[in-house]
Amino acid sequence: MSRMRISDYQKESDQPTLLITSDIVSADYLCFTALDRIWMVVVHEGIISEKPSTKEEARQFLKGYSGGHVSTVGGVVVTNLTTGKKLGSLDKAEVYFHDIPEEVIEKLIDEGVVFRVAGGLLLEHPLTLPFVEAVVGSSDSVMGLSKDVANKLIHEALTV
Repeated sequence: MSRMRISDYQKESDQPTLLITSDIVSADYLCFTALDRIWMVVVHEGIISEKPSTKEEARQFLKGYSGGHVSTVGGVVVTNLTTGKKLGSLDKAEVYFHDIPEEVIEKLIDEGVVFRVAGGLLLEHPLTLPFVEAVVGSSDSVMGLSKDVANKLIHEALTV
């Protein structure tokens, strides 16, 4: 992967060029000055969970959410490549779950999709959604990009 050179975008133009990045991050490991290095994690009972690497780890994550809750902290960074102005912000959300039956957990693991997301957390999956009791914050924040935060930062990045 090569790095983008901002100088390539700092030419006079009628339209600014924006770079928008986001992910789910842990507030425990994130400093505002390091917002361009975002890790995808979920926090459950004070433990940071990245993408599960084994079936047993995925099973442990999902069983832990059953009847409990999980927190995410989403980080959004908007860089105006024309001016070099960089802005970032965090947005926290929580998901509360009803008890998740073991057969549902096993189906999710067998599908394999839980291995592609932090903590195996799939808020919008048809097997998971019926067991979501409540979301505190926005569901788009849980999935990695808070629309409200992104829109606010885009507006600020375009303001001179």
